[in-house]
Amino acid sequence: MNTRAHYDVAIIGAGVSGLAAGIRVAHFGRRVCIFERHNAPGGLNSFYSIGGRKFDVGLHAVTNYPRAGARPGPLIRLLRQLRIDRDQLGLCEQRQSRIAFGPRGEESLRFTNDFTVFEGEVARRFPAQIDGFRTLAQLVRGHRYSQEAPFVSAREVVRRHIGDRLLEEMLLCPLLMYGSAMENDMDFGQFALLFEAVLLEGFARPFDGVRPVLRVLLDRYREAGGERRMKCGVRSLVSEAGRAVALVLDSGEEVTADHVISSIGGPETAALVASASAPEPAGAAPQASVPVGRITFVETVSVLDRQPAELGWGDDTIVFFNDSDRLAYERPEAQVDPRSGVICIPNNFEYGPGRILPEGMLRVTCLANYDGWARLPEETYRADKRKWFEVVQRSARRFLPRVDEAKLAAATVATDMFTPRTVEKFTGHFSGAIYGSAVKNPGGVTPLANVYLCGTDQGMLGIVGAMLSGIAIANQHVLRKG
Repeated sequence: MNTRAHYDVAIIGAGVSGLAAGIRVAHFGRRVCIFERHNAPGGLNSFYSIGGRKFDVGLHAVTNYPRAGARPGPLIRLLRQLRIDRDQLGLCEQRQSRIAFGPRGEESLRFTNDFTVFEGEVARRFPAQIDGFRTLAQLVRGHRYSQEAPFVSAREVVRRHIGDRLLEEMLLCPLLMYGSAMENDMDFGQFALLFEAVLLEGFARPFDGVRPVLRVLLDRYREAGGERRMKCGVRSLVSEAGRAVALVLDSGEEVTADHVISSIGGPETAALVASASAPEPAGAAPQASVPVGRITFVETVSVLDRQPAELGWGDDTIVFFNDSDRLAYERPEAQVDPRSGVICIPNNFEYGPGRILPEGMLRVTCLANYDGWARLPEETYRADKRKWFEVVQRSARRFLPRVDEAKLAAATVATDMFTPRTVEKFTGHFSGAIYGSAVKNPGGVTPLANVYLCGTDQGMLGIVGAMLSGIAIANQHVLRKG
């Protein structure tokens, strides 16, 4: 007698794309279970606790923030699909953010959730480029992302409209930093998605960070009847006749499912598919050869005993910085490239009267080299973290109002830092690749006819894009097929 559990849909990974896919299929009466290797949901957008404090991982802000009365954008569309009210997320918009270039950010473009502010900044600093910039913005507004569209270099498209190299680099900087798995460029379709998400619509954040977002998703999934098994990863797949017929869990237990949706990444899913030793059907992409991504980061976190505004850091929510007029968005030779990165000050969102975070926080993210961190002895690893923490922090503070070092040291009550090694350990992403492989799989298909890929490596970007990917794959490959 076969006593193995059987599901209509098995989802590998409890990141936001997997949760969104699970909610979508559960709403239509499918029996679905999410299998997650770790003890916390969220994947690349999760949280952890140290000393009673909770720290966000990944999430600086939710993009695509829709102001009241604005046309329905990606966030509103996905919330409708998931039957979630936007008020449940408690999103609070940014104050302002900046793109800052030069040794101390002398070249700066400010933006808010009102696109006319950024447009005015471009007109002020680059008056000869404003007509081309407006044409580019119109092109982005009219762009429709297509799974079948061939790769088009974003740099080439930008250069057709922008004749100033500095402005080109400043436009690409936040979009590359917030979503590109490709070094020094990105597909124009993805550029358009991120331009809309970051510059046309903008940033917001729940008061308590990523936890309310995950809580709403988990509540909706449970209410729809979905099951979830934590600390229960999928070790391999078993296939017959070009289909997955069983999932082998880390414990050795086997479960079966009619459909399998993987949210764990392209190369990681390809490894599971390869484990099934299935012959590839005619026309299928050779998933086992999906290249591992090269883009990864370190992030430093400083906790302060006062609001950042008391140190003069009360205006900027997020700062994308680069200390020259050219951006090197690529895996560095050294362990870390502190010349460029992202500063996030979570306190500087508009939370409303009387609502302030209990402690100040400064997060700084910089490009890193996975190989420089992966195999270090533990003592060396910890020493290198201490060294690079100081380097990264000093580099980033060049782009903020000056603060006396002794005053800042006295205000700092806790610090932490994660590296590519941390990312790989807690998310399973090979090489700690934050944005996955540079080769995307828009259709979400694999050599196994009932195994599908969702998430970043399906081609959508950011937390909103990841959830939209989960919905799209569930709609296309499960709900339409029955």
